Amino acid sequence: MGRDKDCDLSSCFLCTHCSPIWRELIALKKTTIFYKKGKSVFNEGEKAKGIYFVYSGSVKVSMEWLGKKEMIIRFAKSGGVIGHRGLGASKVYPVSAITLEDSEVCFIGNDFFDTTLLNNPSLSYQFMHLYANELQRAELRMRDLALMEVKGRIAATLLELADTFGTGKNKYITVPVSRQDIAAYSGTTYETVFKILRTLIDNKTISSSGKSIRINDMTKLKSIVKNAK
Repeated sequence: MGRDKDCDLSSCFLCTHCSPIWRELIALKKTTIFYKKGKSVFNEGEKAKGIYFVYSGSVKVSMEWLGKKEMIIRFAKSGGVIGHRGLGASKVYPVSAITLEDSEVCFIGNDFFDTTLLNNPSLSYQFMHLYANELQRAELRMRDLALMEVKGRIAATLLELADTFGTGKNKYITVPVSRQDIAAYSGTTYETVFKILRTLIDNKTISSSGKSIRINDMTKLKSIVKNAK
């Protein structure tokens, strides 16, 4: 359901890089949409009608592979951008986006977004960097999936989740991520993730409470990643 909401100019990728005057037009054109946890923002293969900016909450971006298995490409939090992979000539989303928790996203239609890029050079420049950084990360992940031992990939995933979402006062990663999602991001199976996390819990490298994970020994996890390469 769409509704009006003031943008957080300190974190919104779109508003941060647009001129103050243009932000007023964005406020008139945007639609803020609320999604419950586990709901699809858009699905792989759907016609791309626009681009989304995460206002609050968190989202996983994934695609199907090897017989409809899920492969998570990346995670997005408040201030992040999703849907931009559908901006190419085909105007089709090549990935899906699903909320990891109750979330709000700001939707901008294709035509208005194109006009926004043309009238805001700073935004166009930042989008170029966004694509370049995302491509570099994707290339590094493909290397790791091909060459890194599975224990290292899972350790790297835990470190990335902590870096992306941060930790709370109790030191747990602020967004609980399921074992299945960890497997889908690490390129392995649920059973393997369960076994390796159990080992990391037993040697006190991490702690677990339901889906929530706390990293007790960051140095040891980093060492696992280094030795797995």
